[in-house]
Amino acid sequence: MRIFVAGSSGQLARALKARGAAHGHLVETFGRPVLDLAVPDSAAALIEGFAPDLILNAAAYTAVDRAESEADLAMAINRDGAAQLAAGARKLDLPFLHVSTDYVFDGEKGAPYVEADATHPLGVYGHTKLEGERQVLAENPDALIFRTGWVYGADGGNFVRTMIRLAGERENLDIVADRYGNPTLAADLADGLLTIAAKARGASGGVFHLAGNAEASWFDLAAGVMARLSAAGRKVPALGKISGDAYIAPAARPRDSRLDCTRAEQVFGVRLPGWPQSLGVAVDAILDSDRSAA
Repeated sequence: MRIFVAGSSGQLARALKARGAAHGHLVETFGRPVLDLAVPDSAAALIEGFAPDLILNAAAYTAVDRAESEADLAMAINRDGAAQLAAGARKLDLPFLHVSTDYVFDGEKGAPYVEADATHPLGVYGHTKLEGERQVLAENPDALIFRTGWVYGADGGNFVRTMIRLAGERENLDIVADRYGNPTLAADLADGLLTIAAKARGASGGVFHLAGNAEASWFDLAAGVMARLSAAGRKVPALGKISGDAYIAPAARPRDSRLDCTRAEQVFGVRLPGWPQSLGVAVDAILDSDRSAA
């Protein structure tokens, strides 16, 4: 299968390209400057030239705090750009997969969210992603939308990489302990999406949740990173717990954005590993990369 992936520099796009061959797919990623989803109709010629069997949108404006002051740009990419891809896929009768976020919820449910739960994003980023979901389905009712959350990996900026960096700089480190989600290894998410891609044609469109199959707080995840570093012989800081209310940022974040991924497992037979099984893969890859760069 030839898969056109919108996005090239993000964690997921890189993982999709790296994992494509293992699934028997030819995966090609397209990002700026070749593909700029903020520009209307920028994808059509690229899609036609590549002649894919499926389109997967892994591109997004993901700078949660900066989005508060760049709402127009975030909307252009997360809503309008996604919609143009969805429309293009429908015109060519191609399956379309779109990646969304747990930030469409406000985090006040107190239990893992299912797809039918009411959405209520707290910030511009979540709002633009929710509008993207709506426009994708308006343009292409057969589209498959997958909400995920807390993505981390060896590439790009993410919480795990930040923890590894801070471990080498600090003797004490305070971590938010009352915010919860599903940490998701980018490679695991890529594997799940590529498995679903092979089953996408003829599937009923709609929204699914697809994230790591284990919950955590930010403190839990940080403690997991430190345990892995310690096992590798690294000195690690002492961790302290703080409330998310003490973390001041331009954009509000959901307190508890855990996702119930049962529906994706029932429909597609896909269940992603949990972070206790996958975290070590990312930590070891980051350490290897840092050693190679030294």
